Amino acid sequence: MKVILLERVEGWGTLGDVVNVKDGYARNFLLPRAKALRANNANLKVFEAQRSDIEARNARTKADAAQSGEGLDGTSYILIRQAGESGQLYGSVSGRDVADAVNAEGGKVERSMVVLDKPIKTIGVHEVKVRLHAEVTVTVTLNIARSQDEAERQARGENVINSQFEEDRLADEEAQADLLEGGAGSIQGDSED
Repeated sequence: MKVILLERVEGWGTLGDVVNVKDGYARNFLLPRAKALRANNANLKVFEAQRSDIEARNARTKADAAQSGEGLDGTSYILIRQAGESGQLYGSVSGRDVADAVNAEGGKVERSMVVLDKPIKTIGVHEVKVRLHAEVTVTVTLNIARSQDEAERQARGENVINSQFEEDRLADEEAQADLLEGGAGSIQGDSED
């Protein structure tokens, strides 16, 4: 189906472009969200008559998104989740979780604005993009940890998984050294045979 784009649509074009898209994409996404009009003679005339108004409206929404993005760009959020010893989460962090965290701190983000290529499944510090407008994208930082203490350690740059394995290794070496020196389980002074 041929449509006239009323705003920039990623992967398709910019305002005023006439593009050929799949029927379902046009009927279910572009047309209901007023991102496009069907490309016919009547709509082409209407679009040309209202082009300056549409451009002004798009400029306002872009400016509003840029203004709200200034306060949001570079912010950091802590999410406490359950995870195994290897740092693998029991579940994953999705776009909804990111939007909820941002909104809880006073931001205004819908989950559809959060751009995740794949769900986050490990603890650590992750950068996530938030698309506030077709032309305005900001980055927020998620600090996903098992506890508040762990989140603070990660914020300082410590890799808590490697630290945990290092602590376990040192404890094992200490236990082995204790055994070699005659520590646990050795019997001393009972040699009266």
